[in-house]
Amino acid sequence: MNKPFILVVEDDKPIRKLITTTLETQGYKYHTAETGEASILEAVSKQPDLMILDLGLPDMDGVDIIKKLRAWSNMPIIVVSARSEDRDKIDALDAGADDYLTKPFSVEELLARLRVSLRRIRNDSDKLLKDASSFINGNLKIDYAAGCVWIGEEEIHLTPSEYKLLCLLAKHVGKVLTHNFILHEIWGSHGYDIPTLRVFMATLRKKIEKTSSQTKFIQTHIGVGYRMLQVGDDG
Repeated sequence: MNKPFILVVEDDKPIRKLITTTLETQGYKYHTAETGEASILEAVSKQPDLMILDLGLPDMDGVDIIKKLRAWSNMPIIVVSARSEDRDKIDALDAGADDYLTKPFSVEELLARLRVSLRRIRNDSDKLLKDASSFINGNLKIDYAAGCVWIGEEEIHLTPSEYKLLCLLAKHVGKVLTHNFILHEIWGSHGYDIPTLRVFMATLRKKIEKTSSQTKFIQTHIGVGYRMLQVGDDG
């Protein structure tokens, strides 16, 4: 199986070297760009499977790059940035980034985030080849046709809002969804706010993560949003 091709967009030479060396040791193919303009040209010409993107480039803000790419590409974008404020993370994720890693970072975490995004690509491709009547993640199963949710052999009874939240997270498994994105997708302009979302999410988690020994499906990104984690078949 061919290793995915990754475009690394980073103008800081030591960090760029750290990332590319890490990719090289794992057998990934990669190419680099040091400016926003070059990153867009490389994305168009080389069609990478995934982009690792710094926001603070010399000629263009990374959020603008994400917006330009999202006009024509669904390629996963992992932001690696020194900007650590919640607003920066939210802006990047709302623009269409799939994940956000703050500098300084560990290479182990970068590789883990990379694996999650690439696994999502494979899963999305697999779903195109079969009837998407259900969603399975570990021992969690959503039967879309019946509107039922199961943890192992136990059916979990959810309210309509909890079910919609779970389905939205499942649709974007592995991707961080911002509070505003979730509010808009679930309730539109009906005036629900972030504290209300937290209440719904808390009740949902209690139902699908009943004990501390069970798999944790939903990860909180404080001040930003939520992500459904992709778990192994053993749940």
